[in-house]
Amino acid sequence: MESSRVVEALWDRMQARDWAGLGELLADDLVVEWPVSGERIVGRANFVSVNAEYPEGWSIRVLRIVAEGESVVSEVEVPHEDMGVHRVASFWTVRDGRIVSGREYWSELGADPSPEWRAVYVQRM
Repeated sequence: MESSRVVEALWDRMQARDWAGLGELLADDLVVEWPVSGERIVGRANFVSVNAEYPEGWSIRVLRIVAEGESVVSEVEVPHEDMGVHRVASFWTVRDGRIVSGREYWSELGADPSPEWRAVYVQRM
């Protein structure tokens, strides 16, 4: 499976809560880093468990996937009924049809308000 399809399947299986299927896409020794929260998830089982244990009420909307060789970038929106809307920019490495590493930057929309001094230079989204 080409690398972009592996990452597309990752998000599809998360949305479906297909945890066994998610695990099939991951290397045993997977390492995923979350720099914003200062966490590193080591191993397939830990990554699957972190996602499976996340409080329900969320959905996934893939905004884009861009791939070049083993490197895949995805941008995803994750609205949650109680916790608001989150966005994640993920940088994946895919080898032999499995994700071997990732670095994800999770952010809650509006959590980083723009400073007043920039108001004259920007447009609100």
